[in-house]
Amino acid sequence: MTGEPLRVGLLGYGTAGRFFHAPLIAATDGLRLDAVVTRDAERRAQAATEHPDARVVDDAERLWSDTDALDLVVVAAPNRQHVPLARAAVAAGLPVVVDKPVAPDAGQGRALVAEAAAAGVPLTVFQNRRWDGDYRTVRRLVQGGDLGRVLRFESRFERWRPAIKPGWRESAAPGGAGGALFDLGAHLVDQAVHLFGPVEHLYAEVDRRRAGAEVDDDAFVALTHTCGVRSHLWMGAVTAQLGPRFRVLGDRAAYTSWGLDPQEASLRAGRRPGEPGWGEVDPDRYGRLGADGDLRAVPTEAGRYPDFYAGVAAALRDGTPMPVDPADAVTVVELIELAHSSAAQGVILPVPPV
Repeated sequence: MTGEPLRVGLLGYGTAGRFFHAPLIAATDGLRLDAVVTRDAERRAQAATEHPDARVVDDAERLWSDTDALDLVVVAAPNRQHVPLARAAVAAGLPVVVDKPVAPDAGQGRALVAEAAAAGVPLTVFQNRRWDGDYRTVRRLVQGGDLGRVLRFESRFERWRPAIKPGWRESAAPGGAGGALFDLGAHLVDQAVHLFGPVEHLYAEVDRRRAGAEVDDDAFVALTHTCGVRSHLWMGAVTAQLGPRFRVLGDRAAYTSWGLDPQEASLRAGRRPGEPGWGEVDPDRYGRLGADGDLRAVPTEAGRYPDFYAGVAAALRDGTPMPVDPADAVTVVELIELAHSSAAQGVILPVPPV
């Protein structure tokens, strides 16, 4: 990539901003982390130490007052702030990446996507787990026909967190989009729809299991895709023994894998993309393909989170499509909303056609 790096302003330096977006931006050829916005004094100090070449400010207004100094804005603030901050970026004419979920409700998400399209401002959503190594492996096996006709797709993002952690993700604040279904389900639903396409029917069970929980901490979602595949998705914080990450059943073979993609843990530990072995798992963690009595280990594809921001840089430089269509992210929120309705009513609900 030629020319000066694109200057990026990062809004938010909590978990998403500090451990995902900032290091991935810094590792991407053609991008430069130019500014970090956070109101928290401790986080400003962390950002200044960890990214000394970036200016660190306490208010997004400082960015909107000088939009010529930036080429891209990344919204990594709490969920309730996604739409207001993204709209401000669009109004300033700045391309924008929004962390998932794109919005706390589908109506706001649709309006944001329409507003960006009308203004001609590029918009995308950080659905990073499309680049998990185990998901990339599943996608390759499904598309390659190794499983035959897929019958059921099982996916889990489970944790054991019996104590409620402080913070907005565990809060029932209006518009906060907290809880397991918005936090973890935004990944699982996106992967299922990305892999198997539109959904005809949906059923969900959504509960608060821990004493004092304000938001859902245990959820199950069943999707019936128009192609005939059924996706069964589990997510939550009350799983003392974790199930397989993926189990995909086909009429020729099945595939099962265990454990989460290692990239998040690597980023939290201070490792950076480009280091030897980035995104790889040890052979003893490879998934198994076949039928009982005739199983073989399948090497897991390397995880490739850096590809997301490489795709953003290419889109802004060369006019290629953004790595995630924001309409896909709105579909995810629509399905999450429908899951809440299904759980509240205890019924299977049809998914309105697009």
